[in-house]
Amino acid sequence: MDNSPNRTPAPQKKRGRAPRPIVPFPSPLWEDWDDPEDFAEALDLHMRRHKDTGYGLRRAVCGRDDKVESTTFTAWRRGDKAPRSATSFRILAALERRWRLPPGYFRAKLHHPGRMISNEALIPLPEPERRRMAWHLPDDFARLPQAKRDEIVAWVKSVIITGATDYRRFQATAMKQRFAMQFSATGTIRPNAGKYWPDDGRTRPVAAPPALDAEAKDLLEFKCATLTSRGRQRAGVWGPDTADQKMEHLGLMLGALVASPDGDVGGFGVALADVTFGLLAFPAVWDWYLGWRQKRRGFFTQWESEMLILGASLCRRETGWLRQTPALAERLTPIEGLITAADVAAAHADWNAVCDEQHRHALIRAKEIARVSRVHRDPFEPILPILEADSPVGEYRKITEEVLRYRPSRRRHPISAAESTRAFLMLRFGLHLGLRQKNLRQLLFKPRGWPATPERQLEALKRGELRWSARDNGWEVLVPAAAFKNAGSSYFRKNPFRLVLPDLGGLYEEIAQYIATDRAVLLRGATDPGEFFVKTMKSRSREAAYDQNTFYEAWRVTIQRYGIYNPYTGRGAIEGLLPHGPHNVRDVLATHVLKQTGSYEQASYAIQDTPDTIAQHYGRFLPQDKAAMAAGVLNKVWAA
Repeated sequence: MDNSPNRTPAPQKKRGRAPRPIVPFPSPLWEDWDDPEDFAEALDLHMRRHKDTGYGLRRAVCGRDDKVESTTFTAWRRGDKAPRSATSFRILAALERRWRLPPGYFRAKLHHPGRMISNEALIPLPEPERRRMAWHLPDDFARLPQAKRDEIVAWVKSVIITGATDYRRFQATAMKQRFAMQFSATGTIRPNAGKYWPDDGRTRPVAAPPALDAEAKDLLEFKCATLTSRGRQRAGVWGPDTADQKMEHLGLMLGALVASPDGDVGGFGVALADVTFGLLAFPAVWDWYLGWRQKRRGFFTQWESEMLILGASLCRRETGWLRQTPALAERLTPIEGLITAADVAAAHADWNAVCDEQHRHALIRAKEIARVSRVHRDPFEPILPILEADSPVGEYRKITEEVLRYRPSRRRHPISAAESTRAFLMLRFGLHLGLRQKNLRQLLFKPRGWPATPERQLEALKRGELRWSARDNGWEVLVPAAAFKNAGSSYFRKNPFRLVLPDLGGLYEEIAQYIATDRAVLLRGATDPGEFFVKTMKSRSREAAYDQNTFYEAWRVTIQRYGIYNPYTGRGAIEGLLPHGPHNVRDVLATHVLKQTGSYEQASYAIQDTPDTIAQHYGRFLPQDKAAMAAGVLNKVWAA
């Protein structure tokens, strides 16, 4: 026996059974099988067919740097987790090659086939932007060359996120500069609202100081109250939505006056303490604001003309709020380059004369701007590929079918499935009803078997309702005329809008499922607002009811994910489509009826309006369609 210290010890054998050799393409135990629709069931089936384990697959298809454990395959197999990363998708492709399955076999069975996650190294953007962009990236994004990745990201940001039109680019830039004055009476003051600091050039939302806030409250009460205060007169009343819009526009004007001239906004730099609604009685203030808007946009639009009409109405004799509030003159102080001491003295001496001058000035300026104003936002541009189709409604319907095609499993992903159903119903209701956004999002509902809300009560609420009609054996939508923006139109003649939804394309099944389970899943125990469409409640959500902005955003996201054809992923229903909101559906309906009938009157029935309004605003009746329709009539003579 050799006991020398230099003897090399014999290597010890590892304990346990030796691992099976890696077989790149194992033979299946059986050839015929019933293909399951679910990803987890399909993975389990093929693992059993080829007698594979999670440990074996980890060795066979995962790279050395892949952070995937053998337990990951077990979690996928049980349905506890699902592939969501670029690495996971690469492993799925390797499994398809190993088991001789068609490319994309597993990808098509995933409950979220339209979603993936990319890390910050691949897309150096803030997390919210990466999350929005992840829906629109191809599966092999991580393996593409950097130049190709940059091309895809640029296309997604330009076409899908922003919208690729000149107006969308302008709007995206403007939205980043928040400078508007916010008033407590409209509920617009946000937690981060503060004051401007002229020396730093930064902008942020401005909470109106108490005196200015009191003036805004008085204006709202004057225009919105059922009865005016004693001694005052007015012409017209603002509804809630109109009030929010007008106060937002006035807040933008006052905010621009306060904004620092050295910042991105390029405001005038008026001290916050000197701001009062009394400034709106001076032509110099309006001329500065008009010049500021022209410089910012590059030209005038109808918006400036309408703003001037609002300013003129505030100074109108007998009914103007400014004219009937002479106390505003007490808060005026000279502002260098804007209002002189003589202007302030004139306001104290004769407030009516100052209002007369501003009223004349505003009307003259409105006419001048109307003559040179240009269209910045073409309402038809985002949906032009749909309007140019032979059947615009049939083209838009493709988006609803795309939503259902990518809807995940309710059992595995109940919230995402409920959101897909809600998106489907939003679009389908829009296509069948032709309602404005306000009427659609405020639509109440009663489940089948429940008594309908009396029409008089709906009229008081100014809302419509979806309810089951036993007489027609179908879902009926009834909206009182008072709920419409154009309630005084000859279309209504004080009669309600009533339509029984057709039981076509699986609509009734989706309504039943949404009411039975999906709507409650979205509410997640929150207070039910009673409206048919509700938001997805999260920990930071305050209420389940949609407002104008959140409903628009929900519609826009649906179009981004399912409507716009993405050449890099192959997903999306319509090539050339751009993001848009629910208002464009009315254009689709009007154009469809015009193309089919050539009648402005029949098109007006589709969107509850008058033929004159259709001819001026809503219908896009292309000249070649008119010629083709006339030729069809004349050609019948030769065919006889």
